[in-house]
Amino acid sequence: QVQLVESGGGLVQAGGSLRLSCAASGRAFSGYAMAWFRQAPGKEREFVAHIRWSSAIIYYTDSVKGRFTISRDNAKNTVYLQMNSLKAEDTAVYYCAAGAIPAVYARDPKGYNYWGQGTQVTVSS
Repeated sequence: QVQLVESGGGLVQAGGSLRLSCAASGRAFSGYAMAWFRQAPGKEREFVAHIRWSSAIIYYTDSVKGRFTISRDNAKNTVYLQMNSLKAEDTAVYYCAAGAIPAVYARDPKGYNYWGQGTQVTVSS
């Protein structure tokens, strides 16, 4: 079992930055791919970014490329999402996810075994 706890959300003005963290506990964190998803009110959960255990493969959804950076520190069992140049359309609850998932399924939320409780990000325009 893996427990995931997100932190770092909040209210920020458009153009600002936030850094989300996701701390993992429980069984071995190593070997698991990690991802961030987000869900805005009335919308489906949307893929944001994915990182493999070795950090050798990283994916982003097109709308955040060049603005968001996913990273992980396996020694600290933590994955991060640095969000810069935030826009109002980035407003959502952001979720951390973990799983032994093939890279080809990185964007599919059904492929992840473990989820955090979510952290709210609100960007004011």
